[in-house]
Amino acid sequence: MNDPCDGYGPRAPLGNVSEGTAISRIFQQIRAEGQIARIDIARDLMISPATVTAITSDLIARGLIEEAAAISTETLRGRPRVKLQLRANAHVVAGLKLGANVTTLVLLDFQGRQLAKAAISQPLQNAGADEILALIERVLDSALTKADLSRSDISAIGVGLPGFVNAAEGMVHWSPVLDSRMIPLGARLQDALNCPVVIDNDANLLALAELWFGVGREQRDFIVVTIEQGLGMGIVIANRLYRGTRGRGVEFGHMKIQPDGALCRCGQRGCLEAYLADYALLREAEMALPADTSQHHDRLENLFAEAKAGNLVARSIFHRAGRLFGIGLANIVNIFDPALIILSGEQLQYDYLYDIEVSEMMEANSIDLSDRPVELRVHKWNDQLWAKGAAAFALDHITGAILDTAPQARTRGRQDAIRTP
Repeated sequence: MNDPCDGYGPRAPLGNVSEGTAISRIFQQIRAEGQIARIDIARDLMISPATVTAITSDLIARGLIEEAAAISTETLRGRPRVKLQLRANAHVVAGLKLGANVTTLVLLDFQGRQLAKAAISQPLQNAGADEILALIERVLDSALTKADLSRSDISAIGVGLPGFVNAAEGMVHWSPVLDSRMIPLGARLQDALNCPVVIDNDANLLALAELWFGVGREQRDFIVVTIEQGLGMGIVIANRLYRGTRGRGVEFGHMKIQPDGALCRCGQRGCLEAYLADYALLREAEMALPADTSQHHDRLENLFAEAKAGNLVARSIFHRAGRLFGIGLANIVNIFDPALIILSGEQLQYDYLYDIEVSEMMEANSIDLSDRPVELRVHKWNDQLWAKGAAAFALDHITGAILDTAPQARTRGRQDAIRTP
């Protein structure tokens, strides 16, 4: 279990220290630091101590923050420096990842500490909304039992799944795990579970996990690229996810690299994913190698083992995929000029995706500015931590509702946005 002193959420400062309302800046400072004294909040945010005292007193009265049990031995003008922290049991959220083979869920308290986890191995492809709901209920109840909690204790649920998702509307335009398009999955789950539900593309939520719990906490701008059954990307700009105008952008895997090329599972042709994803590699293997009747994951393992053993056909399949991946990364570099690209996902167990040839291909096809190259960092998160990104989305939803309904906030009207235990 995480130490509450670690905090969670972005630490990297924004360019404008006065951005946002006073209550939002103070709340986010406490969340990021884990534990911090009032006088330090005032100094760091350049807010008067009297304002900090008034706002934190209100947050304490509302049961959202508390004074830490431990009191610092440091003193200021003879008074002990009591630190503040989020109140752990103020809210509990669930976050889950709907994967092609495994559905994973975690429960987090308001301090970001993991209370329980659960996973169910069940292939998902062309599933109906009712099947998705039944699966979510099973894995949710399993985790709640482990944590000795009930559904009524949950303030919000975050769900991540592959495909084109409009997070603001809770609409799934297309997903390989669903049997139809244009499904208002967020609303359907919310009605069935009687709890606020937020959904998003799973790569976006992995980027949020990096921003709130991972290496991205110290980076205000970065990009996450994921390779699993498909190819995804999440973009963080100024400590916020970028989703595009219609809320379903950032589809790196569906960048077109070959007109009228290989068929992608999205229904179009020539997508980058159609040459890199596991189904694309196996499609080529079926034409080039002896028949393999093993399971999907085992066939990919066998193909990689063949390449490592010197099979020239198998090597050529991975070689071309790696080169195309490097070109795709170069396009990201040329468009966004990021300081950091984080590579993540199940397929990163195969080193062809991050070997020297991939980085050389990226650099060779990037605009040469005679400057420090973009940092590529491999972070092999498992499904549990993808689910933690979905839980971060649920926590973000709660935070937005809290700050919008606070007496000092500029806007009102979201009192029904969260469930208060």
